[in-house]
Amino acid sequence: MHRLIPLGLALIALVMEACASRVSEQLIQQFQDTAAEITASSEHSGTIAWTGLDGWLFFTPELRHLSIGEFWGPRAGQVSRARPGSEPDPLPAILDFQSQLEAVGVELLMVPVPPKAVIYPEKITDAMDIPIPVPRLDNNHQAFYAILREQGVTVLDLTDEFIQERFHPEGTLYCRQDTHWSGVGCMLAGQRIASAVRTREWYKTQGKINYTPHWYTASIHGDLYREIEPTEIPREELRLRGVVTTEEGRSQPIVPDPNSPVILLGDSHNLVFHAGDDMHTTGAGLADQLAFELGFPVDLVAVRGSGATPSRVNLLRRAQRDPSYWEQKRLVVWCFTARELTESDGWDLVPIR
Repeated sequence: MHRLIPLGLALIALVMEACASRVSEQLIQQFQDTAAEITASSEHSGTIAWTGLDGWLFFTPELRHLSIGEFWGPRAGQVSRARPGSEPDPLPAILDFQSQLEAVGVELLMVPVPPKAVIYPEKITDAMDIPIPVPRLDNNHQAFYAILREQGVTVLDLTDEFIQERFHPEGTLYCRQDTHWSGVGCMLAGQRIASAVRTREWYKTQGKINYTPHWYTASIHGDLYREIEPTEIPREELRLRGVVTTEEGRSQPIVPDPNSPVILLGDSHNLVFHAGDDMHTTGAGLADQLAFELGFPVDLVAVRGSGATPSRVNLLRRAQRDPSYWEQKRLVVWCFTARELTESDGWDLVPIR
């Protein structure tokens, strides 16, 4: 059974010290202070979008999340934006979810989406001198993920690889004008997740389907673009890897499969470029990339709101409609933006059945 008590303060301090070993404490403090100043300025002016450099826009709740330091344990209630009556600390909810899944023989793979400001910190403002190559500035994320791993949770931290690949030949890993990752970010995340899944024994006996990928260019007005004067920056062009299946000689989009052994759970990072409408297009999101990399579609349980509690409530409803739902499942990939650790409505305990 997982212990719900965080690691001792001394061990946490050692973990955080190791996390900061590659970058000076002074730079991390400057990064956090700058994020706090921008947050205060944006909240005063009533906007959620910060105009950075070279056409980059940043979501100010994400900058706030990066400015507050340690966000779990005793400090959670001081820094979280959980609504009154909801649990502000993400740690108990994550460990409870892990324990419930273990009880039904299902594995949890937690995949936090790295903040855009951590991958492209030099694009926030020219007030900071960010060295190249860009160091990791999210020491609190690293410490928190270490605590989760010590408690038995498998965490796939994409941050280091995203920093290495941040100027991928097909484009940047995040939309300049949107709160979400780009099509290239979806692709890289799908590849990393699939690499982890392929090591599981059950995967080897799973039936496979051949899908066809194709790269194309799309232009968007991102959700942050709509928060600023529309004449300030031009429309954004993105490279997307669309994925289709061929049936009776016709290309068809991949439809999520409720009978899949893999559940993709979380927030709108799982819907962007997949769900269409306000999610821009279809066939090129994380669910589509995973289907291509794994060779079969996933069961998609994602919401446009918070990936913390609402997504797990939707998962419960899915299981309530089908009493045998968990019998065919092997893995839950819980993918949500890392800022949810403080900026969500809360981290309530939710049963899975």
